Amino acid sequence: MTLSPPKRISTGVPGLDEIVHGGLIPGRSYLVRGDPGTGKTILGMKYLTASLDAGETVLFVNLEESESDIRQNAATLGIDLDDVHFLDLSPDSDVFVDDQSYDIFSPSEVEQEPLTQAITERVETIQPDRVFIDPLTKLRHLTSGEYQFRKQVIAFMRYLKEQGATVLVTSENTENSPDDDLQYMTDGTIELERSERGRTINVPKFRGSSIREGRHSMRIEAGGLAVYPELTTSKSDGEYVAEPIPSGVSEIDELLHGGIERGTVSVISGPTGVGKTTAGTQFMKEAANRGERSIIYMFEESTETFMQRNKSVGIPVEEMMAEGTLSVEEVEPLDHSAMEFARKVRHEVEDNDISIVMIDGLQGYKLSVQSEDNETLVRKLHTLSRYLKSMGVTVILVDEIGTVTGEFRATEAGISYLADTLVFLRHLEISGEMRKAIGVLKKRTSDFERTLREFRITEHGVEVGKPLTGLRGVLSGAPEWVESAPDLDDE
Repeated sequence: MTLSPPKRISTGVPGLDEIVHGGLIPGRSYLVRGDPGTGKTILGMKYLTASLDAGETVLFVNLEESESDIRQNAATLGIDLDDVHFLDLSPDSDVFVDDQSYDIFSPSEVEQEPLTQAITERVETIQPDRVFIDPLTKLRHLTSGEYQFRKQVIAFMRYLKEQGATVLVTSENTENSPDDDLQYMTDGTIELERSERGRTINVPKFRGSSIREGRHSMRIEAGGLAVYPELTTSKSDGEYVAEPIPSGVSEIDELLHGGIERGTVSVISGPTGVGKTTAGTQFMKEAANRGERSIIYMFEESTETFMQRNKSVGIPVEEMMAEGTLSVEEVEPLDHSAMEFARKVRHEVEDNDISIVMIDGLQGYKLSVQSEDNETLVRKLHTLSRYLKSMGVTVILVDEIGTVTGEFRATEAGISYLADTLVFLRHLEISGEMRKAIGVLKKRTSDFERTLREFRITEHGVEVGKPLTGLRGVLSGAPEWVESAPDLDDE
């Protein structure tokens, strides 16, 4: 007999729902772990308020912060707790003012029974569908030992489940009071972390279902939490033809034997000022003529500068943007993690039917994704590229080489293996004059022209000359003629 998948309820955080493949399983208990300030209580608030629109009853059992402080903190984030029931078991000022010491009995013997009675009375009175306890580890101090604590927690979780509630609890993990044992007493564990590289969320345990493994990016923002799961390669919902996409410049298309292929990754590399972005924009210009939509993520240049520069060379970027065939988005350095950026790209592609994505440039991308190590960044760029390819999107990566002339390097970021097509541009010094050349180093999907051509950007757009067959040492940036020098301007 085939069992149907279990029903799910939302955590209140869409990205987390995606990680656990639809949400929490009703009637179970889940532990949220993390250091102070990682967002455990905020996650609990979102969990409780997620079901209020459906008319469910929810209960917040607070054992540390007061109800008034919690409501005030929620209000600053824009979270409405008006319809949330509270059982405030936090210490009040009387504990400090009055003499609450016990000369004969321990606190566990005196305080445990009233607390247990308060919880059971409230639960049986309001019959909550969801319960959030923050933090559960406070109950450790009301038991006589570790065995009794585990016994009480297991019994407590079982009691709440029998009452029909789904339970979320937080824990305080300290050296003197570790919370490892709680992971064995609940059906799932959600871990929140904070470091110099940002916030992450991880689900190491989730009974009854698979999950999306790994550490996923998280941000605390207005409205609560935003979670950005790692991208996974998915199959395209629609079919696409792996056809050449021309640039509209006949000589470039001759170099590429028709253009770059749809659904592939192309890297355009070269030193500063050589025309990489302009060359990439040519493919988007032609896509716009076919009614297709493209987007450029600018990591190193402002939109205004980009528009002015293209206007000066005859590429109608303003018209393309006005018609909706081109979007240009600036990405501010250090504002996004790699997963946040990937999520942004994914939504743009899936919501707006994008056919070409250009990331300009990769050095800015490395800086902007919060200083993660190069190996991790390349892996995440690989994941993003694979996802886009699976969606039939053509990817153009613009990579700036640090040296203007000298020893040839295909890419600066070490991402040549990602490229299905690798187009490079070089500065040349010929007879005391600075020129530019374009060539193709690699093309997986078809053959390509193995000669170099002169590359110019004029007020009329991109112009490419005939093959530079009479030069040697072009890749060094200081070529020599092996035969009488022709007049390149006449070609």
